[in-house]
Amino acid sequence: MTMPLESDLQRSRPARPLSLVGDDRPVPRRVAVLSVHTSPLDQPGTGDAGGMNVYVTEVARRLARRGVEVDIFTRATSGDLPSSVAMAPGVTVRHITAGPFQGLAKEDLPGQLCAVTSGILRAEASRPEGWYDVVHSHYWLSGQVGWLAAERWNVPLVHAMHTMAKVKNLTLAEGDLPEPDGRVIGEQQVVEASDRIVANTEAEAQQLLDLYAARPHQVAVINPGVDLDVFSPLGRAGARARVGVDPDKLVLLFVGRIQPLKAPDVLIKAVAAMVSATPSLRERLHVVICGGPSGTGMAHPHALEDLATANGIGDLVRFVPPVDRVRLADWYRAADICVVPSYSESFGLVAVEAQACGTPVVAARVGGLPTAVADGISGLLVDGHDPLVWAETLGRTVTDPGLLRRLSAGATAHASRFGWEATAEATLEVYRDAMAERGASRIRAGSRT
Repeated sequence: MTMPLESDLQRSRPARPLSLVGDDRPVPRRVAVLSVHTSPLDQPGTGDAGGMNVYVTEVARRLARRGVEVDIFTRATSGDLPSSVAMAPGVTVRHITAGPFQGLAKEDLPGQLCAVTSGILRAEASRPEGWYDVVHSHYWLSGQVGWLAAERWNVPLVHAMHTMAKVKNLTLAEGDLPEPDGRVIGEQQVVEASDRIVANTEAEAQQLLDLYAARPHQVAVINPGVDLDVFSPLGRAGARARVGVDPDKLVLLFVGRIQPLKAPDVLIKAVAAMVSATPSLRERLHVVICGGPSGTGMAHPHALEDLATANGIGDLVRFVPPVDRVRLADWYRAADICVVPSYSESFGLVAVEAQACGTPVVAARVGGLPTAVADGISGLLVDGHDPLVWAETLGRTVTDPGLLRRLSAGATAHASRFGWEATAEATLEVYRDAMAERGASRIRAGSRT
């Protein structure tokens, strides 16, 4: 039996303000952030770069503004990369050489974790003793490295799963490959070794408790955020002019890595069904797929284009490579609906970014998306992945101007709840609690000797 969790809103807020008189918990000076398989410098939307990259970057920047020095360790993927890059004031990306620079898939990285760990320990060894106060690892590969580094430095390990093998294997897309047992075992080890685990939503926290036997006090729920300065509702007409979209079209937008997990094929099949049921929509619909192949989608990088052609809607679909944040915000604003049909999402940053731009979201009712999207208020949630069900929901929504206006207003209001400042503040509180607990354990251990 698991203990009940507090609400997202309660758990996302810092437990205590940092200036509280009598708060004697330690404050971290320096944090080692591990993002082994993907660099925060990479462009999200293709390969292994996605929402996690955004998360690591945004939280690190804001921790640095609070006086915490952040070193982000990642595996070097090019011999041309400098050993360190100043990403922002107080934030440094440090490249660790481990294995060949290119041609090494994420699935092959477990064989390089020893080399990564060695590189990180060597980097720390060049510093005065006790340089880092916390290790914060992202994804299970980083957790394996962080487990050893935290033990070596005798500091807390804070871990963020981002995705979980057991969850993915329960919700596989048709034809997708299950995550291997090695990853499942590796994740379990990281859960057991961590002082704290950051979950994006209560649903993810419950999965950690139920599927990985995480300790209830170990799990902290902190919602990710959105940059409300970049992603804002500046107007559809101007955005469409900037990205080159006809002002009279009904635009359905998919943003993300093109792989079975993200289910862009569901959108393609749904649009084909919409056009088949209502032929007049062919003249009005414009479907935009913004992203690049990733994961198992790398095996057939043009499969989605072929699927659109095979379903007779190749002329309605526009494929756009990953773009920077400013351009991406315009794509969100240009759309009538942002479609997120994923089979699994730890949270769904795309959904919140779109809503922050005033664009309603139609998303699958999976993972963290019921937190990211307020059903019936800022968008609609769809059960399952039947293209006919998606066709009915999308067709009914995109052709109803009154519903779109109402959902658009709700989208902006809902997204305003999520800010990276709150995420960073809550993360800092988790660090402080973990450090205080680790310090108390040392005192107890000393009193027994």
